[in-house]
Amino acid sequence: MVCKLHKSLYGLRQTPRQWFFKLATVLHDFGFKQSPLDHSLFVYHCGDVYLALSVYVDDLVLTENDSHFCHMLKSYLHQCFKRKDLGSLKYFLGIEVARAPTGLFLCQRKYTLDILTETGMLGAKPSFFPMEQQHKLSFNSGDPISDLAQYHRLVGRLIYLAITRPDITYPIHILSQFMQKPRQGHWDAAMRLLRYLKSSPGPGFVLSSDS
Repeated sequence: MVCKLHKSLYGLRQTPRQWFFKLATVLHDFGFKQSPLDHSLFVYHCGDVYLALSVYVDDLVLTENDSHFCHMLKSYLHQCFKRKDLGSLKYFLGIEVARAPTGLFLCQRKYTLDILTETGMLGAKPSFFPMEQQHKLSFNSGDPISDLAQYHRLVGRLIYLAITRPDITYPIHILSQFMQKPRQGHWDAAMRLLRYLKSSPGPGFVLSSDS
């Protein structure tokens, strides 16, 4: 017997919203306040105790300056939900985290290599400059490209990569100006940027432990 599902049994369209509402309620009851600028960020501040909790779907990243209070929060969350503690943060949303006595090193090396692999540029010849210094990109730079979605996806992924790569901020700013009607010249400039990423896929920055 085969049963054909005509309607969602559990209202799955509302599930993410209901889950976030339940989580937010639990955090508010503990004493957290939701950031007005980023609704996925919750902050607890009482006296010298400070906790910040970031939410992405059902993944939570927690940072604190009081380990005892942190354990109290984890126990509280465990009473409310079935949860799994993955330990110290190492990888989150494409951002790699390495710890040292001097602080945290953040980079997106794997994310960069994934972009190069997806675009077939992993074996490309490296470039040591992300964009020509006196480029002449305009709205008429070559013929229109056939796959607009591919250009949009690539530029979108590059924008996210700029979180740890301020050196590519300017070329991404230029490429994003032509999202509506990208042309061959814009695509070629994007490939030049990828060849630059091939030359150095792993740079990042340090969040100092004494700052």
